[in-house]
Amino acid sequence: MEGVKAVLKTTPLHKEHIALGARMAEFGGWDMPIQYEGILAEHEHTRTKTGLFDICHMGEFELNGQTAVADLERLLTMKVSTLTVGQCRYGFMLNEQGGVIDDLTCYRLGEERYMLVVNAATLEGDSAWIRQHLSPQTVFTDLSDGMAKLDVQGPTSRVEIEAVIGKKLPELGYFKAEPFQCLETEMLVSRTGYTGDWGYELYFPTKDAVRIWRTLLANPNIKPVGLGARDTLRLEMGYSLYGHELSLDRTPVATSRGGFIRKEGGFIGEAAVRRDLANPPEFLVALEFDSKRAARSLDKVVFQGLEIGSVTSGSVSPSLGKAVALAFVKADHATTGTILDVEIRGKLFPAKVVELPFYKNGTARG
Repeated sequence: MEGVKAVLKTTPLHKEHIALGARMAEFGGWDMPIQYEGILAEHEHTRTKTGLFDICHMGEFELNGQTAVADLERLLTMKVSTLTVGQCRYGFMLNEQGGVIDDLTCYRLGEERYMLVVNAATLEGDSAWIRQHLSPQTVFTDLSDGMAKLDVQGPTSRVEIEAVIGKKLPELGYFKAEPFQCLETEMLVSRTGYTGDWGYELYFPTKDAVRIWRTLLANPNIKPVGLGARDTLRLEMGYSLYGHELSLDRTPVATSRGGFIRKEGGFIGEAAVRRDLANPPEFLVALEFDSKRAARSLDKVVFQGLEIGSVTSGSVSPSLGKAVALAFVKADHATTGTILDVEIRGKLFPAKVVELPFYKNGTARG
């Protein structure tokens, strides 16, 4: 009905954010914390110490059965059959035209048991698409409502979590996960994240969310971080955000340059992906400015007076002290070192095509 405002979804920690004085805003249909103390302070704390993120809005699906792996290899671009138990892998789920339905992470939790972690805004569409393409023998379960997710990120995150729980975390390699008993609950601990620094993603029952959130924040070295700093942190690493660098409008080739796409094929949307791999019309490039004049999504990218692309994400990088951006440009202008112009509020500002990540000191891999 026209004029009726949509009711935003809330995570189990919504009242906690309000109590902490967070500035709230809509994100993917959810009322989420954008900042607490401030984006710059929260960004800096995560880069140097430990930040705590409420990511309970994201979705989790479980797929079980002998046919689950074959179904996943048809649905996803990355190799699933080679995952070992406790390993996870990032990739894309495409439609028949090669457009990106979602980017997601697949966990292998058992011999025939897998978990997909999907974006909040695409959760319902993802669920419907996956169910449409499953074998009758594969059992699909949407875990989202019953599962909470907290991200604890930063170079001191291991030390600070261990100080809270009073014991050692599992010895996990990058993109590895393991069940772990702590804080009076069974959780899945994953050595993953969206900041580029060492960190963990914690999955556990929703009923324990408030208690665990408060317990972690009782450590004064762990501070809450909102989606504002989460965005600047991921942009410094050049990580894609669905709806900006990835969408139904194009295949993932321009964004990933062939990464996270298995050579064997057999996945939905493969024909369009092979077409773009053979003759890429455009690429996502990293642009670095000399100034702090930040570009925004859809700002035009220009070369010698001709429009050759547009910005997908842009901000001032707190770590670099200058503006940076991601942009799609025509493939013949995507070479590192090329100087392009970006039209920001009617004026052209020069920017250099550079290699990712913008921030070179990330500790994620240890």
